Amino acid sequence: MADVHEKERVLYREVAGKVERGIPGIEVLAVELTGPERFVVYVDHPGGVDHALCGRVTDVLRDYLREYAVDVSSPGVERPLRKPAHFRGAIGRRVALRTAREIEGRRRFRGELLGADDREISLAAGGEAVQIPYEAIVRGNLIEG
Repeated sequence: MADVHEKERVLYREVAGKVERGIPGIEVLAVELTGPERFVVYVDHPGGVDHALCGRVTDVLRDYLREYAVDVSSPGVERPLRKPAHFRGAIGRRVALRTAREIEGRRRFRGELLGADDREISLAAGGEAVQIPYEAIVRGNLIEG
């Protein structure tokens, strides 16, 4: 599993750099492997994300189509959270997290995001606040309710 997350991190750096240089104003929120030969790129843009924009992103990523099936998606209601700025924008909302290592005996967390600084987040999970460093987070998403 650690190899998958490391591969996602490498792909994210490559894909985000290429897409954000190629299309003004776009932000790559996350890259998630959905299989050994498929990944999803979650993008956001101040003007919104439509099929035309997804097509432009796919065109920028054409070199990857030799090795992968590439899906491009808007963030949707379960918006991915990966960077400190993403977490800061979600303070007060409910999130789901998965970590690479156990923190307080768990790897999966759900709860209200209480705070986010440059090193870690604070999450109300199971009736108490848990501090989770960013480097331990492999997945983070907003959740409904």
